[in-house]
Amino acid sequence: MIIAAGGGRRIGTPEALLHQDGRPLVEQMLETLTESGCDPVVVVLGAAADEVRESVDLSAATVVVNKAWGTGIGSSLRAGLNALSDNSIEAVVVVPVDMPGLTAAAVRRVIALPYPDVLVCATYGGLRGYPMLFGRRHWAGISTLAKADVGARPYLLAHKKEIVDISCDSVADGCRVDTPELMELWGLTVPPQRVGV
Repeated sequence: MIIAAGGGRRIGTPEALLHQDGRPLVEQMLETLTESGCDPVVVVLGAAADEVRESVDLSAATVVVNKAWGTGIGSSLRAGLNALSDNSIEAVVVVPVDMPGLTAAAVRRVIALPYPDVLVCATYGGLRGYPMLFGRRHWAGISTLAKADVGARPYLLAHKKEIVDISCDSVADGCRVDTPELMELWGLTVPPQRVGV
């Protein structure tokens, strides 16, 4: 699941509209998850959803639009989990779209244990980050506790003894691009039609 619904308040544009090397970041993230073996892939859009759908090829994904995206990541997480109605899916990997340094190798490490009772977090420098893997047994609890901008954090704190930490330092960069300075550092751009909007 790719969370690409945020309005990008601190960077001045919705994260789903960011480009790197001329390609939409959300398209690159979809490619990363597909390459790592994730199927199906759900993309949760929100801010500028129509614009994203017009400019990005998301035909390989199930697209969900979170109309309540302004309330924070919690509602996007719930929307994505609700879209996974196939009972044969035992776990879901979750990534935010604003991680240009994420690799398929890191995703493969995290999804190596796709069981209904797993909770897995990637770590970078010993700190937990994305991707995260949530077994189906945890989905209802995560949905219940996912509020505003805290996402799955309350549920993870309540179940911290169950979490398996997987170091991804050697295969990916866990940086989330949430400032103009980081945008510049990662070479991320905004499509010309969005500049000054």
